[in-house]
Amino acid sequence: MIATPILAQAGNDFFRDRSNEGGSCVANNGFCPDWIVHHLDRYVSPFWQHLFLVVVSVGLGFAIAFALALAAHRWRGLVSPITQVTGILYTIPSLAFFFLLLPITGRGNTTALIALTAYTLLILFRNIVDGLDGVPDEARDAGRGMGLTDRQLLWRVELPLALPTIMAGLRIAATTTVGLAALATFAGAGGLGDQMASQKEFISNIAVGGGLCVVMAVGLDGLLLLAQRLLTPWTRARTA
Repeated sequence: MIATPILAQAGNDFFRDRSNEGGSCVANNGFCPDWIVHHLDRYVSPFWQHLFLVVVSVGLGFAIAFALALAAHRWRGLVSPITQVTGILYTIPSLAFFFLLLPITGRGNTTALIALTAYTLLILFRNIVDGLDGVPDEARDAGRGMGLTDRQLLWRVELPLALPTIMAGLRIAATTTVGLAALATFAGAGGLGDQMASQKEFISNIAVGGGLCVVMAVGLDGLLLLAQRLLTPWTRARTA
């Protein structure tokens, strides 16, 4: 409800832009390639703002989940309560989460980042824990046989072998956050959601905004997959 006046004004501006087009495609609310080509510039700033929200929230979520997972890996009794808390956060409807935070943190990036970060925790925590739990006992025994301390065993043996599972969680978190970040417009954080909400009845506008979200998700997934292959060269050798 707070965002309504802003979105209404944006919608009015959008209607004025469309009324000046004069083309039958725009007038009939169709899919208009010419309109898209000539108006791509209006999506540049929202695209980068959207990417900022995704990258920062996933980065913060990974840092928090990694610390929690290492603690739970050492003290197994923490796994269940942490999973339950992060699971509760994950099930909160996104719009409700934004509106609950607005009176506390106000409109803008802070509210959006808190909510988006919270949604990444369950996925990242479970994948990190699962990755560490999946390390073969023989690998641990070999490390201890070489005289490695628990800390050295974690960083030199367990985490490298857990990387494929950890990276898989990062990929899921990144792609799902791209979609959730479109709702950050209701927190006043901008992004592609602003453009889509400003004139949601116009097919071309929704197609461009949604398409850019897909491009962003695919691009981030591809970058993370490339990083995984660079960080785990032994998996390529085993596959070959």
